[in-house]
Amino acid sequence: MHPDIHLRLDRIRAAELRADARRWRRARHHRPARTAWAGALGWAMIEAGLRLVQHSATRRAAVTDISGDLI
Repeated sequence: MHPDIHLRLDRIRAAELRADARRWRRARHHRPARTAWAGALGWAMIEAGLRLVQHSATRRAAVTDISGDLI
């Protein structure tokens, strides 16, 4: 293959990547902002999940102490 073909293909690919980057930036710019309540809800869900995991681990340890077997 002729060396100039590789150069031309590289330029075409670079132009495609630039166009994709422009589309991505535009789409990112027009994304709706997160509201304060959405962030608060997310953190509340994380806290609830951590409490459930902690409760489960505590219960499992208590049952293991009583029965001597792993559940």
